[in-house]
Amino acid sequence: MLHLRLITPSSRTAEVTSVLEGCTGATNIVVLPGAAREPAGDLVLADVARESANEVIGDLSWLREVGSIAAEPVHLSISRVAEQAVEDAPGDPDDAVIWEELEHRVHADSRITWAYLMFLGIATHLTAIGVLQKSIILVVGAMVLGPEFGPIAAICFGLLRGRWRLVTGAFRTLVVGFSIAIAVTVAFSLTLRGLGWIEPSSLLGNDELQFIVKPDRWSFIVALLAGVAGVLSITAGKSTALIGVFISVTTVPAAGYAAVAIALGDWAEVAGSVSQLAVNVAGMVIAGTATLWVQHRFWPQVGRTSSVRPMPRGDTGG
Repeated sequence: MLHLRLITPSSRTAEVTSVLEGCTGATNIVVLPGAAREPAGDLVLADVARESANEVIGDLSWLREVGSIAAEPVHLSISRVAEQAVEDAPGDPDDAVIWEELEHRVHADSRITWAYLMFLGIATHLTAIGVLQKSIILVVGAMVLGPEFGPIAAICFGLLRGRWRLVTGAFRTLVVGFSIAIAVTVAFSLTLRGLGWIEPSSLLGNDELQFIVKPDRWSFIVALLAGVAGVLSITAGKSTALIGVFISVTTVPAAGYAAVAIALGDWAEVAGSVSQLAVNVAGMVIAGTATLWVQHRFWPQVGRTSSVRPMPRGDTGG
């Protein structure tokens, strides 16, 4: 379930409680008159089954302008009425996509932050070391560490909703992130070459890592499956499944391999690894967008949003 904390103008509290009381899946409704100070108004609390969250948030979206809506997961609810509310709500909690929550998440994950650049840079460095040491374990570790699926999910959501600024921003985050990570890793690899630790022949004899630089139809199929699994994992809140997605696709390994190949002047390997990166990103975007579309179009109990009730003219919440 979700715990909702609503701040509403006193003049519209009855409308808020009417929405909650009329929604299947809403329970534990509490009204505290005059409790809110900023913004001023009444405080309304309620527990809502995840399957019903879109309905409630859709009907109360006008609170964005005159009040507030906050939601947080309820990890433990010992209540017979709460259990009944979940049973009465349509669908299954694990299938419920709360679209407002997803939008906020992908917006946050699509930004260029120092944390994003650091994780991607470290993952690319680990890949470079794994390639040079011919260690699949290091390469897999780098795959798990990479944060690149966040911007990819943002692109999928943006394509579904026609949010082109989100699409371009997330794509910029991918390009800038990988460009910086590759550039820093190239500098690292050139330093190793200058010290005599590596040489052009260092890329020879790594047949077990050739999957990184030889994209084929199987690479695209894996990327499609990873895109579906990745979107399902973030919409259903299954973080463990997302780790499996990271291990499945060779985005970060391709970037790390490309950096080492650039430093060693092996341009054929550079072309192969960059192609692998492009194939994987494209496949995940296509499959991820398609998965979101299916969830929104064919799972009405998951994506349902009720009509928004317009605010009466002249009502400012006073």
